[in-house]
This record gives sequence, C-alpha cells and structure tokens, in this order.
Amino acid sequence: MKFYINILLVCVCALQTLACSKKTAGNNVVPIAAIHVYYVAANGSDANAGTIGAPFQTINTALTHATPGDTVMVRGGAYYEKVVFPKSGIMNKLITVKAFPGEKPVIDGSKIIISGWMSLVTLSNVRYITLDGFDICNFTSAAFNTDPEGIAINGDSHDITIKNCNIYNIKSNASLADWRSGHAILVIGNGTTAITNLVITGCTVHDTQTGTSENVTLAGNIDGFIFNHNKVYDTENIGIIVAGGDNLNKTGAVATNYARNGIISDNEFHDNSMTKTPEIWGPDRYGAISIYVCGGANTIIERNKVYNSDRGIGLVSESNVYATRTTIVRNNFVYNCYRTGIYMGDYLNYTSGGTKDCYVVNNTLYQNDRVVGAFGEIEGEIRLTEHCDNNVIKNNIVYARPVDVFIHKYTSTGSNNIIGNNLYFTTGTPQWIWNSTNGTPYTNLNAWKTASANDANSLYGADPLLKSISLPDLHIQSSSPAKNSGQVISADINGATDIDGNARVVGNKISKGAQQ
Repeated sequence: MKFYINILLVCVCALQTLACSKKTAGNNVVPIAAIHVYYVAANGSDANAGTIGAPFQTINTALTHATPGDTVMVRGGAYYEKVVFPKSGIMNKLITVKAFPGEKPVIDGSKIIISGWMSLVTLSNVRYITLDGFDICNFTSAAFNTDPEGIAINGDSHDITIKNCNIYNIKSNASLADWRSGHAILVIGNGTTAITNLVITGCTVHDTQTGTSENVTLAGNIDGFIFNHNKVYDTENIGIIVAGGDNLNKTGAVATNYARNGIISDNEFHDNSMTKTPEIWGPDRYGAISIYVCGGANTIIERNKVYNSDRGIGLVSESNVYATRTTIVRNNFVYNCYRTGIYMGDYLNYTSGGTKDCYVVNNTLYQNDRVVGAFGEIEGEIRLTEHCDNNVIKNNIVYARPVDVFIHKYTSTGSNNIIGNNLYFTTGTPQWIWNSTNGTPYTNLNAWKTASANDANSLYGADPLLKSISLPDLHIQSSSPAKNSGQVISADINGATDIDGNARVVGNKISKGAQQ
C-alpha cells in the first residue's frame, strides 16, 4: 500500500508542477513549450527554486540551470547584470530566454563600469539560443579604447535568434583620439567554423553613439543570416554593416573571413547621421551609411525604407583584400538622405577592393543629395567611385532634386558596368557625370548615353507620378510611365515581391521602381 501511496504523491507533485507552469498573470497564459520553465523576477532570490511562485533574481542564475529545451521566463523590471550564456541548446531543443507575456524586462548597464570591449549580453561558442523581448540599454563609457556593446555574438556560435529586442543608449562618449567606438549588436565570425543561421528580427536599435563603428556589425566568417523587420534610427553612424573580417578578425582565413549569404529585408532605417554629434565629427561630416556591405558577399537587400540619413545604401569596399560582390539591392525606397542614395565602389584614393558583380534594380530614389560631398561635388542619386566592375543598374526610378545629379561615376577605373531601363526625372536641369569627380555634367540624355556607352531604353523627363512628393509617398499612380515598363531580368534578380510584398512580376511585366 505504501508503494502505491508514494506513486500517487509523485503524480500529484508532477501535476502541481505542470499547473504552476500554466499559471496566469492577469489574462496572460504562459504556454508550456519547453521541458522546463524557469522564472526570474527582479524581486526574486537566487536561492529560490526558479518557479513562478519562487523565481530567481538574476537571469544568469536561471541560465546555469537551463538545459536544452528549457525556457527562462523573465518578469518585467530592471536587471543590472551582464548576461552570459554558459551553455548551448541542441537541434529542436533550444534554450530560450524571453520576456514574460505582457511584461518588459530591462537588461540595464547603468551600474556596470566598462573596461575594454564589453557587452551586456554575450553569446560566445553557443548554439541553438533564442533571446526574445528585452530592452537592452544604458551602457556607456568615455574611457580610452572601450567598446560598449548591447549584444556580442562570436566564436563557434550558430543557430542564434535575437527577436523583439529594443536596444538603446549604448554610447561611447570618448573622443576620436581615444578610439570612440561602440556597437548595439556585434557579431564576429572568429571561431573555427562559420556562424550560421543567425536571425535578428523585430528589433529596434536607436539613440546610440557608436563612434567609428556601426550599430549592427556582421563581420568575419558568417555564412547565412537574416536581418528583417527591424528599425534602426537616431544613431550616430552606420546602421548595419556586412563586412570582411580583415579588421575585426585579423587571423581569419582569407577564403572564408567575410560575411555572406544574407538577407536584409523589410526594415526601416532613418536618421542615421554624424550630424547627431557635430561636436565629434564637425558640421560638414555626412559619412554614415544606413545599410552597408563592405567586403561582404551574396547578400540580398530588399524592401527596405531608408531615409533622412547621411547616405542610403552602400556597396562599398574599405578593404584591399575583399571586394563587395554578388549582392543585390532591389525594391527599396531611398529618399531625403544628405548625400548619395546608393553608393558603389571604393573610397577615392584609399582602397582597391571595389564593387563587383552586383545588381541595383527596381529601386525608387527620391531627392537625396541635400549637401555636397567631400570634394565639393554632388555625389549623385547613384554614385560609382573607383573599381566598379560587372555591375548592373536597371529599372530604377530616380527622382532628383532640381540641382541634383542622377548618376555620378567618378573615375575611369572599372569596366563592364551595365546601366539601362531607368526612369529619370527632375524639375530642374538633368545632370549625369561620367569619369570625373568635378567635371561638367551632361545635361542631355543622348549625350549621357554616348559618353557612358550605356543607359539604353532609359527614359528622361516623364513624371513618374509618385503618390505624394510632399510626404513623400514613393508608390506610383496607376497611370505612371513606370508602370510595366521595366525589363524582366530573372526571378532571382528581380525578386518575388515588391516593396509592399505583392508579386514583383505580373503577366511577365515589371514596373520600374520598387512598387509593381
């Protein structure tokens, strides 16, 4: 009899544990999707059992208990700790750290003294991890050679998902002489194998000071990533960079030491500009690029909205080792940036990697180039500097300011670039510049075609009939001359969907610009 009583007690205890994991907070039901759920609350205790009624106080303590398949559920409140993932999940049994439904936990760095390169959340040599629903913030330093980071991912990590996080007030207050640098998210592929299956989605990054660095950095041996449905805004410098590792991972093998095979889609980037801190950069510095591929490869940049930044989208190499290559920029809105909308090539007289085998197709650019470039020139809505080879620029709507330049190619370097099937419009004098930094522009489409030996089947002077130039709304009206007048290249190049997620090619016809 005693044996059966003990079995009954075990069953009752198991049912009670199950019931605890289903308890509610208000009307929020906590689902059971893991082998075990551990709870953390700011008013808990690390001596507790980690149940919903007796939660841990720190996220790190919960992580020491979590095993593959487990979930760490964190209640709202502030957590003044550096979170370090000590172990991995396994395939189909992730370790998940997430916000309790309806609540907002905050990983707050305001009580931490930063030394060297330091992150609030660290995932090093771990796999099959999800971080979901946190504010990660208030991590600042003015000390020499410090690098405050919201999230750092490195080593032999893979299958990492960062979702629904709000990252802000990550700031370096150092001077440029003291190596001003910081990152909201820093991913360095510096392990023995590539970082793969990296997903960053539904996040916001804002109100940061990253100095000479970027807000989201993907560099080194990274092979396969998705960055989608995020917002990056009100930052000091570059929004996201997809880069070679010759700077951050100097000992990496040349054959694999670059970020590749990624998708940057359906994001919103705005007000990423050095004008946020003119006391650091001076009044005339407009060097930040919202979306930047720099020595990376095989990346698709599509259905993004980029505006009010120093520059819009860059396929530029700062490297003598890695060209920016085999990347597609398609179906994006780029407007009201201080300088160029889309930038290709090397920095002048600086590097030689160049931009190779890339496509810039079906984008809508509107009235960028509000200030002159570093040489007193107009950079152009689309800018090609040195060492651009075998690139294609087609099916774009380019609506320029009255004093703007449509396309500006700076030097005679580069070859086999194909430009065509674009629609150009301005209420001022049309301008194109070919093989000159400050040369006399061509003001006639036919003269431009002759000089460039390019731009067959392009159209100048027809108003593209955007929905609104005051908002602006860069969608086209049904009677637009851009409608169904582009060139279908291929599904792989043009993409499956337009800026709104609708079919990109209909009846074997494609419109110029980002909207079908």
